Parts: sequence; C-alpha cells; structure tokens
Amino acid sequence: MVCFLGTSIHETAQVAAAGLIYDQQFNSPETLNIATVTKLIRNTFLIIMIPLFAYLYNRGQSKEKKYSIIDIFPYFVLGFVAMIIVRNVGDQLFISNNSELWFSTVDGVKSLSKIFLTMAMAAIGMSTNLRDIKNMGYKPFIVGFVGMATVGLVSITTIELYLNFFN
Repeated sequence: MVCFLGTSIHETAQVAAAGLIYDQQFNSPETLNIATVTKLIRNTFLIIMIPLFAYLYNRGQSKEKKYSIIDIFPYFVLGFVAMIIVRNVGDQLFISNNSELWFSTVDGVKSLSKIFLTMAMAAIGMSTNLRDIKNMGYKPFIVGFVGMATVGLVSITTIELYLNFFN
C-alpha cells in the first residue's frame, strides 16, 4: 500500500509529506523512504516523456522563437543530482570506516529536511486564498477529480499487475 503514496500523489513534496505523516502516525519509518523512492522513479520517466510529448505536440508546426536548453532547464535538478552524488560518495567513503560523523550528518540532514518540508507545506496552505478557489467555479475541480481518479486507477492497476507478475 505504501507504493500508492509515490504513484498516486502528483507533487513530490506532497508524497514526502504524506510518507512523513504516515511514518509519524503509525511509526513506520520505511514508509517515507519507499514513497519517496517510488515517486522519484516515476519522475525519472519524465526525462523520456516530456521531450516525447513536446515533439508529438509540436511536430509540423513552424517555430518563431528558438529556445536553448539553458534557458528552460530547471536548476533545482542540479541540487538533486548534487545531493545524490554527495550521499553516494559519502556512503562509500565513510561507511566502510564506520564514521559516526557521517551518520550524524545524514541524520541531521534528514531531521532538517522533515522540518523544512513541514514549513513548506504549511506555507503553501497559508497562501491559499479561499475566495480565489470559489471564483474558479466547479470546472477545475471536475478536471482535477478526473485526473486524480485516472492516476489512482492507473497506479492500482500497475501495482496489481506488478505484484501478480512477480509473485
């Protein structure tokens, strides 16, 4: 069931928040890790899907403006890659030496990430204007519900197929 968090929730930060809440509620520390890894694997496929969809959508259309990859590249991805490299290199260098400093640093970063994630989710909630939501009408909610139901059904189907195929 934990994989549903990583496959059915759209936003990566919300997946981490849901995993964190589940962990705190049911004392299940592996939930946050499983949900986050599942979501990150799902996000990895965007590397293939986004250019494919852009190509399919824009084929046959003339372009007036040229874009460079530097102009449209999301730089936060470099932060993710840097943290992956730091963690992997640190694990290789310090775990073999049983370094308490490395373990305490990793635990400290994990604790800070939970605090910062909680603060970010609270900030998003506090910036929500209910009048703006009311003025949007019901159509965005219908579209959101259809999208949510579709993602949920695809997630359940995929997980069931995966479990039945490998068991």
